[in-house]
Amino acid sequence: MDPAATPRPRARDLGIVVGPVPTGPLNALTDVPGVRVGHATVRSRPDVHSGVTAVVPDGVRPGAPVPAGLFTGNGYGKLIGSTQLAELGELETPVLLTSTLSAFRAADALVGWVLEQPGCEGVLSLNPVVGECNDGFLSDIRSRPVREEHVRAALDGASAGPVGEGCAGAGTGTVALGFKAGIGTSSRTPEVADRRFTVGALVQANFGGTLRVLGRTLTPGALGPEGAGPPAETGSCMIVVATDAPLDARQLTRVARRAVFALARTGAAYSHGSGDYAVAFTTTRPGAAPPLADAGLSPLFEAVLDAVEEAVLNSLLAATTTTGYAGRTVPALPADRLTGASPDR
Repeated sequence: MDPAATPRPRARDLGIVVGPVPTGPLNALTDVPGVRVGHATVRSRPDVHSGVTAVVPDGVRPGAPVPAGLFTGNGYGKLIGSTQLAELGELETPVLLTSTLSAFRAADALVGWVLEQPGCEGVLSLNPVVGECNDGFLSDIRSRPVREEHVRAALDGASAGPVGEGCAGAGTGTVALGFKAGIGTSSRTPEVADRRFTVGALVQANFGGTLRVLGRTLTPGALGPEGAGPPAETGSCMIVVATDAPLDARQLTRVARRAVFALARTGAAYSHGSGDYAVAFTTTRPGAAPPLADAGLSPLFEAVLDAVEEAVLNSLLAATTTTGYAGRTVPALPADRLTGASPDR
């Protein structure tokens, strides 16, 4: 089912408001000017539930990168292009998210797409950035269903409008905290040094632990039928953070670190087998605006924590109960049991 057509509420529709900072108009990563998101969902029921999600900063390409930072909370995963991203502090391609065994095909397809873009005619080297989560519990991961045409569809279809959540793109087959999860997003508009900026987060949620909603612990057994998800200690989460604040790569690494920290608020276990990564970038090129001082970044850090927490909740609330590979079924988070949730922390 197309998430845009799914009448499931987001966190705020249920009165679950994370933090005091206002959101952008869409409460999504695309509230950051110059950022687009696209999905290609790949399904062949009952065995394949997968896809790819593209985060596309306008104008990014080899020779015209944006400042970026990276943080790895636990590195049991594959983030293609991470070493050059960390070394140079520059993002020169869109960021793709997909299924673990499809990440390598996705990276090759991304290279082909970038080489065809205007201004890339003489490019001889580039650094594709592709993250992944293992959707093998609900999808036939060994079939590697994500192909070049799906990657191109996600990239070419990326828009600055509302972002599909839950069972969309790279989140089609993912599971988190005992429930069906997927893609989630949220944004904030913090005031930093008397200037108003936008920061947005997008998550591909597939991690283990015990769900916490505003500090209140919730388990599948307490909310309805026991889930049949993977063991609670397994799983990963990919996070992409974008902002229009003028930050350098070192500061963006600090932003990325807070994004991974935010998963703890939702009950993440950070297990041995988790791949917890955050990529943070700014759409403001160096020299385009006065840089922000480190001492003034605390409101931005808080906004990132809140946006990531809400993005995870949205990933769960938007997802629908899914029966997939080998007849396994993972239940959706029952939204009606969360109405009016209030913080305990």
